[in-house]
Amino acid sequence: MATQDKLLEVNNLKVHFPIKGGLIPKTVGHVKAVDGVNFHINAGETLGLVGESGCGKSTTGRAILRLVRATEGQVLFEGTNVLDMTSTELQKVREKMQFIFQDPFASLNPRMSIGKALEEVLYVHRMGDQAVRRAQVVELMDMVGLSKRYLKRYPHEFSGGQRQRIVIARALAVKPQLVICDEPVSALDVSIQAQIINLMEELQDTLKLTFLFIAHDLSVVRHISDRIAVMYLGKIVEIAEKHALFDSPQHPYTQALLSAIPTCDVDEKKEKIILGGEIPSPENPPSGCRFRTRCPHATDLCSQQDPQYKDLGDGHQVACHLV
Repeated sequence: MATQDKLLEVNNLKVHFPIKGGLIPKTVGHVKAVDGVNFHINAGETLGLVGESGCGKSTTGRAILRLVRATEGQVLFEGTNVLDMTSTELQKVREKMQFIFQDPFASLNPRMSIGKALEEVLYVHRMGDQAVRRAQVVELMDMVGLSKRYLKRYPHEFSGGQRQRIVIARALAVKPQLVICDEPVSALDVSIQAQIINLMEELQDTLKLTFLFIAHDLSVVRHISDRIAVMYLGKIVEIAEKHALFDSPQHPYTQALLSAIPTCDVDEKKEKIILGGEIPSPENPPSGCRFRTRCPHATDLCSQQDPQYKDLGDGHQVACHLV
């Protein structure tokens, strides 16, 4: 159960990547991957971050941990701005904030055994002597449902689900408070997805973890999240408690996303909302509301003004002129 203490607060976060051009390379434009994102995560809860591929979800997660450099904004962890920290301060705070990558195979060193990979994390953060570290590695393997006899094996000797368990164990090695999960189950079979999601929920309850869960699969996000933020072209357009979002979506983009979720109920009649047009480029986003070029309800006002967040109560916020 989530508390009301804000563990992480993101204010006006922007990540703009320069575009170089010309014979003598110079900056000729910017890709506005993240362009003014605001949200918070309470201690002990899971915030789901969803949207189409390329909307800036993963870049947001990486910017929070300074894996990519933010252009502007604040990332307050326990009240302290991560973006202003020195490298020494950042290393200390990374013990409390960890990242689970989408591709576990790519994030593991193919030349390093799993035991060494887990022990390396503890060594870098100077946690105990060698005997203590090896005991903790065995404990971590048991925590994620893997036998200690696998410790001498290499990443290619494991299945995708097993590798993801190893990556989860590595993230939990330093006993973090916040874990940013970047589509941790998208590359797995559906049955394995369920196992990993259940494991993450069990670990959250046991270790009192807080999750930022980035995904494009709304069914998975609905299962694991307490609140959900919907992102489109670098901006969050709606954020709400999960039941409120699924029962009463307010933004046209959210409505379109939810209408596309497949259902197994043959008696359920759900009209799919087909969005027209192409997704605009983050290099040159539309004026006003960024969704207006694909929105079936767009008006002249939508092209002139960027919509501000409107509070609908109980933390349900939406950025849309039509609401």
